[in-house]
Amino acid sequence: MGQQGRNLPSGSDTALHAAYDTALLDLDGVVYAGGEAIPYAVEALGAARDAGMRLAYVTNNALRTPDAVAAHLTELGVPAEPGDVVTSAQAVARLMAGQLPPGARVLAIGGEGLRVALCERGLEPVESADDDPAAVVQGYGGPDLPWGRFAEASYAVARGVPWFASNTDLTIPGARGIAPGNGAAVEVVRIATGAEPQVAGKPLPPMHRETILRTGARRPLVVGDRLDTDIEGASNGGVDSLLVLTGVTDPARLLAAVPEHRPTYVDADLRGLLTGQPAVSAAGGGFRCGGWTASVDGGAFVLDGTGEQMDGLRALCAAAWTDAGAGSCGRDATAALAGLGW
Repeated sequence: MGQQGRNLPSGSDTALHAAYDTALLDLDGVVYAGGEAIPYAVEALGAARDAGMRLAYVTNNALRTPDAVAAHLTELGVPAEPGDVVTSAQAVARLMAGQLPPGARVLAIGGEGLRVALCERGLEPVESADDDPAAVVQGYGGPDLPWGRFAEASYAVARGVPWFASNTDLTIPGARGIAPGNGAAVEVVRIATGAEPQVAGKPLPPMHRETILRTGARRPLVVGDRLDTDIEGASNGGVDSLLVLTGVTDPARLLAAVPEHRPTYVDADLRGLLTGQPAVSAAGGGFRCGGWTASVDGGAFVLDGTGEQMDGLRALCAAAWTDAGAGSCGRDATAALAGLGW
């Protein structure tokens, strides 16, 4: 499990919902985007749950409380309880509580989810750098977070107050496209102060620890749309992963993935939980998956055959990752991907 430095996607004769006991699902870009369910997500999750797989929702978005997230999921047709939701706000609050005295004041730059998580750990959220905070924490506060909040954080951090961040995702997918995420807000404070925060969210260990503590998963499968958070987090935690192409990562980025960003499995959307995964095998000087064979010849990708679009992408992943070894494949895959309809 959690193979680091993999050179090709894995296959599974067993449907993933049966091969793993718990799906650790990212939310934005996987289950929903801009508040609306992603196509096939509701039906696929319902089928996996009915077949006995536990569903846990693990998000770097610290804006909303687990209660609010669970209510939203239920409204979309994915029944969930607050205990099914794990957020980076909870992870950073646990991290801070281990370093601060009980009842410590914390300058909180973010939304309700962050403030509630701090209170659950016995910490007191405050609003100003003049409130004598023992620490500063940033979490995603939504598109309407006032600019002055970054100034308050900067004033306190510049005085030497310890600084924490729920996560550093630079972007967040929405209904209208890709928007700045909490990482962009963290950069504002970093530029103003020159300081570096302690970070809790994916792909770092505090978030994985929080997830395992709350879910008790024994054979978890991380399901996400981001290479640098979901997939790297799975790699760091030594667990398997499924990348779905419904969010931030597109096929070109996937082919260029460095070893720690290479998922165990790749599929178009959450329907991949309900099926086995086709094996990728060496074939001459290239790799075969389904009806497709991919190789690198003369510095360019060569893709031959016919069949399922995703099988062609899996074969290309094997060719690209093997060619790149411990690095990132920089070869132009435009023509090969166009042959698959991308």
